[in-house]
Amino acid sequence: MTVTLICEAKPGFSFHYRRLAEKVIEASLEAEEFPYEAEVSLTLTDDAGIHEINRQTRGIDAPTDVLSFPMLEYPAPAAFDAVEEQCEDCANPDSGEVLLGDIVISVDRVKSQAEAYGHSEKREYAFLITHSMLHLMGYDHMEPEEAAVMEERQRRILGRLGIAR
Repeated sequence: MTVTLICEAKPGFSFHYRRLAEKVIEASLEAEEFPYEAEVSLTLTDDAGIHEINRQTRGIDAPTDVLSFPMLEYPAPAAFDAVEEQCEDCANPDSGEVLLGDIVISVDRVKSQAEAYGHSEKREYAFLITHSMLHLMGYDHMEPEEAAVMEERQRRILGRLGIAR
């Protein structure tokens, strides 16, 4: 597994954010039984940076906490059989790892949401990565039933890591 971490904003976290990102990504892949070695890109930016990305990619002129950009398409969440059909276009030619996608997180939102929700920045950061990893594996939360499934998977993954609210 390869995690490419790009810091466009100084995180200033009191925890080792690279190590935590790697643990959360690995736990997410294991929990969903992703059958391939994977490569994920994680960018840490500020509200202004994510605002611009959100405007350019989604047409939403506002900042957000996290954006997910999957490289693969799935007929259903975690339907990994479809990956092999896409591997020509989605594998790193040097490592053979499947390019799962990109995650962009606003450090400003990690800090403000942790305070607003009454938990640690570490928990918020881990949650946003878990949430985004599930998007990279085909999950969504547009419908109440989808949201319930995604929320349960998030709880399970964070629970495995001992990260609670």
